[in-house]
Amino acid sequence: MKSTSLLIPLFGAACVSAHGFLATVTINGKSYTGNVPSGTTNPSIIRQVSTPDPNKGASNPALTCGPNATDASLIGTANPGDALTFSWKGADLSNWPHNTGPMLTYMASCGSTTCDKFDDTQAKWFKISEDGKTPGDNSTWLQQRLMNGGVANSTIPSNLAPGNYLLRHEIIALHLATSLGGAEFYPACAQITVGGSQTGAPSASDLVSIPGAYSDNDPGIFDPNVFTPDAPYVFPGPPIASFIAGSSSTASTTGAASPTTTGAAAASSATTGKTCKIQKRAVSNDEVDIFVVRPRHLSRIMRRLAESMY
Repeated sequence: MKSTSLLIPLFGAACVSAHGFLATVTINGKSYTGNVPSGTTNPSIIRQVSTPDPNKGASNPALTCGPNATDASLIGTANPGDALTFSWKGADLSNWPHNTGPMLTYMASCGSTTCDKFDDTQAKWFKISEDGKTPGDNSTWLQQRLMNGGVANSTIPSNLAPGNYLLRHEIIALHLATSLGGAEFYPACAQITVGGSQTGAPSASDLVSIPGAYSDNDPGIFDPNVFTPDAPYVFPGPPIASFIAGSSSTASTTGAASPTTTGAAAASSATTGKTCKIQKRAVSNDEVDIFVVRPRHLSRIMRRLAESMY
């Protein structure tokens, strides 16, 4: 009984911190703040989602731009080659709580429609970057840097044609992915327009629908060896679009295929919104201790108990 009473607070604390959202997107040094899930809606380029909870299942409609994502009111401006950063926060505005799994960046053309009026269920996505494990350290994921307060990085393709685009950043948390269906998907979308006079565009073979690009038993989503040191990792979804300089025409492989994650997260002016249902009171950043439940450290019974808390 004592062991159970000790485990429940541990799992409760993990649950409080184990959800999150895209708090800030920075384009060429200009930051755009998002809205807390189900909180006050302020002008933003980031589509607001209804909950910070994880999304399960590769066919879940929430994989497009997040659960019940609503059109944002603003459009960000970008040019080919612009640097992008993505600052993710826990639901209580603490640091991102996970450190295992890839981070992927996609874009989709909104056509002649500005993206604040575009139906994201009609989007055809092409991948522009993917981050896996830290180069030279095949046991640490770049996602760890978000947990440390850093940001994820990508770049607008240097030869991308001008137009209206949705920008989609996604974290796939794999701490429970040793079980089929255990992967947690955290997608978010921002609305931008790209200037310039370049001509690069994806081919039909580069484009995918989301959901539709993944399956629950893909090796990069169901991964019994995710905690095995030096185990190879295969990125899910399509390869980086063929028109992007330096892209590979083969399947994604172990490691980081895009710029590494660096820098400190931009501050968010958003206010606290919905957190895990176990949490019964507001929690300040100073009070939050982030716990990562790693299946390799639990017995089979305790692992199932941990999974039931998510």
